[in-house]
Amino acid sequence: MSSPHTLSFIEATEARRSVRSLIPKSTVPDKEIVELVRQALLVTPTAFSSQTVRATLLLHDDHAKLWTITGDALKAKIGQERYDATTKSKIEAFGQGYGTILFWDSGDAVENFRENCPKSYKDKVDEWVHHGMGICQYHLWVGLVAFGLGVNLQHYNPLIDEGVRKEWNLPADWRLRAQMVFGVAAPDVKPGPRGQKYPIEERFQAFGAQ
Repeated sequence: MSSPHTLSFIEATEARRSVRSLIPKSTVPDKEIVELVRQALLVTPTAFSSQTVRATLLLHDDHAKLWTITGDALKAKIGQERYDATTKSKIEAFGQGYGTILFWDSGDAVENFRENCPKSYKDKVDEWVHHGMGICQYHLWVGLVAFGLGVNLQHYNPLIDEGVRKEWNLPADWRLRAQMVFGVAAPDVKPGPRGQKYPIEERFQAFGAQ
């Protein structure tokens, strides 16, 4: 992770936005992206070390293939006319990115967690599985931004689950939760100020700080 493009954690969290206008370039070699995803799975916490999160990294032709699969699935669902009018340009824009990270829950790992966690916590399992997924996604979003890349998060699951599992021969118990698209932000992208719907005074309190 020694790229000269890398931002600090604080800089990356401040710079993070949803960037949907991307070009198929990267600021870092593929091996650095591979290692970033690998490390995210190794270091991000999950309740009781349940390790229910799975990830699939798609680059280059495999990335493009994912968005072809997504487009075909949407056309089959809503029809060609509606797809062309409302959705085609968006899916093609995602396909113009450099890569996509697919986030999955392992159904087998979730059930193993449910079976083996203390009885008094069993009703929290699904909630905690979502927590682990969110932490991993945020880790990778900020990590990609730290590399100087633009990122957005999509949710075309479960519509594309079966086709994606089949195309890349992925385990049947994996349940797709999100698709993180990334690439170099298009030249005309100029992120504005972060919107705040509620004043920070309504959202944060501190007690005992010295």
